[in-house]
Amino acid sequence: MLDTVPIGRGGLRAPVVAYGAAALGNLFHALREDAWPAIVPAAWNGGVRLFDVAPHYGLGLAERRLGEALRAFPRNEFLISTKVGRLLEPVEHRGRTDIENLFAVPADHRRVPDYSRDGVLRSIEDSLCRTGLDRIDIVLVHDPDDHEEAALRGAFPALSELRDQGVITSFGAGMNQSGMLRRFIAETDSDVMMVAGRWSLLDQSAGRELLPAAEERGVSILAAGVFNSGILATDSPGEGVRFDYDAAPAHVIARARAIAFIARRHDRTLPELAAQFPLLHPAVSTVVLGAESRGQLERNCALLNRRVPAEVWAELEEEGLIDSNAVNGDTGRAAGVVATPHGRTAQGVIR
Repeated sequence: MLDTVPIGRGGLRAPVVAYGAAALGNLFHALREDAWPAIVPAAWNGGVRLFDVAPHYGLGLAERRLGEALRAFPRNEFLISTKVGRLLEPVEHRGRTDIENLFAVPADHRRVPDYSRDGVLRSIEDSLCRTGLDRIDIVLVHDPDDHEEAALRGAFPALSELRDQGVITSFGAGMNQSGMLRRFIAETDSDVMMVAGRWSLLDQSAGRELLPAAEERGVSILAAGVFNSGILATDSPGEGVRFDYDAAPAHVIARARAIAFIARRHDRTLPELAAQFPLLHPAVSTVVLGAESRGQLERNCALLNRRVPAEVWAELEEEGLIDSNAVNGDTGRAAGVVATPHGRTAQGVIR
């Protein structure tokens, strides 16, 4: 049985592991039509009840596939998160694909940045149509890096209004950086933020300002990109692995191997540490793990089955491989303490 934790301030609860559905949009390569339908049921069987998607993923394909798969399950037993900020407008694709944006789908739509109130309303309506679901639980403003002020003036007030009306339950933003997310926490009444790649074993920058701010304001953090594009997804990172969407530099590979060495001495794996590390901070409610096959999904869910012993975190801190200040924040917790967010124990993450 999976423990659940609060997400946001609207009463939502879900287990600590969520499924990030970008792969359902044919991320990097097309999924076989006889293979992708097994992914969501595998997630469900592994205890996942929060599914994160976006119009960006496969130009709407991921939303359509996710909605189709979720119709087999009771609507009141799962949460869905999607994103706003990029409207999809049809275009003639003339055989072109969207692979330049990493998705192996026909380029039959173009992404139009729109962080206005009207853009938010249209985006949510379009997502409801694509998924075929009756509601969206969490809405995140998607990568407003170049549209910060527009998001603050348009998207966030619109989402606050929709939450007050009961149309959605929680909202925030999802980004690959932490600085702007911290500003959004300070200047909006959002209650959920997704940070990708900035709170991981190899990049703990979110722990310095974003996570303490989230903890202070009662904002739940969804930690995505915890494998940093793949380098932490294998127990023996070798040459050619990727870090932050690019080839990993030698010093990053060396750091990952050093962490993996300590993990092996304690009969644990690098992916297990990567999946469990984000949950050490009390602001983090959930880790969002992607998968492109049933086997990957089952493996990812199992990464939280075995508690990483307290002495592993203590040794990593002692060796300078994790930032004790980032992990502890102002809570005074030692990195080796077994306690994890919301009062649960690391051993009790999945029982």
